[in-house]
Amino acid sequence: MLKALNLFKIKTLLLIASLLVLSGCFPSNDLGRKEYLLQGNTMGTTYSIKVVGENIDKAKLQQGIDAELMQLNQEMSTYIADSELSKFNQSTSLEPVNVSMGLARVIKEAIRLGQLSNGALDVTVGPLVNLWGFGPEYRPETVPSTELLNTTKARIGLDKLVFENNTLAKKIPDLYVDLSTIAKGYGVDLVAEYIEANGINNYLVEIGGEMRLKGFKHTGELWHVAIEKPLSTERAVHQIIIPKDNAVATSGDYRIYFEADGQRFSHIIDPNTGKPINHKLVSVTVIHPSSMTADGLSTALMVMGEEKALAFANEHDLAVYIIAKTDHGFVEQSTVKFMQYLK
Repeated sequence: MLKALNLFKIKTLLLIASLLVLSGCFPSNDLGRKEYLLQGNTMGTTYSIKVVGENIDKAKLQQGIDAELMQLNQEMSTYIADSELSKFNQSTSLEPVNVSMGLARVIKEAIRLGQLSNGALDVTVGPLVNLWGFGPEYRPETVPSTELLNTTKARIGLDKLVFENNTLAKKIPDLYVDLSTIAKGYGVDLVAEYIEANGINNYLVEIGGEMRLKGFKHTGELWHVAIEKPLSTERAVHQIIIPKDNAVATSGDYRIYFEADGQRFSHIIDPNTGKPINHKLVSVTVIHPSSMTADGLSTALMVMGEEKALAFANEHDLAVYIIAKTDHGFVEQSTVKFMQYLK
């Protein structure tokens, strides 16, 4: 299955269950609606879903959600040997292969975001993650040689992946695609779309820290989310946000790392250098209608660093909130578009 703490980033969102009532509540005759909680496992992590309505068949809804998520795993997990993506990775053929609608949707967005971010998001970067000791292939926490780094870099790159007319092809035989930076976000979107198709328009979907929200809680409150304080030693709330009808994704580099010769090496790899990121940016939160897009963007912005991330977010009119570390503590900045979601 896709791992919960994927080795490109760690999701750090906490749900806030009970906060002050806000304006914009249900009309009084809707306050009798009930909140249903659905929980389970998927992609090597857990999901938590809250839906609000009347006479919802919880068991039937959950059965349908589990079926959707099972299909997703069979399409794009790198931990299921016979998944659609695993078979593509195992093949050394350069011939194009037809792909399912789900895999096509995710690959298309991954390539779009990769090109948009000038390679900051690269779903072929897995070999570098493994090289630095953060992948499923365990290796000692040491700094690789320049020769090995250059050899591994030659195996990655979105320019070596071809997607045309719902077919996927490699330009080199050993190209490896890992969608863990975007697949959980897609899973959230998939579940949200399934819930809405069943006539439910008030919900919160969370999978491994990725989330998408719509409407209101059963109390009439808008959904609230907390951004975690970027500390490796404790878990604490840093900022409360009210995303409204949107998805939220946060990426950070403060929990998974190793130290060698007095230097700290992050688990987030910059595809352009082939090395762990080395800057003061420690957390990026993105609010966007699509969880898949927010998921990918949060990683790309984390790779860019503070100044480039803000410039990119403003250029593309994105709702982004960043936290950078200084000698005197943390400094927060947000784009104008993000300010409307701050509590």
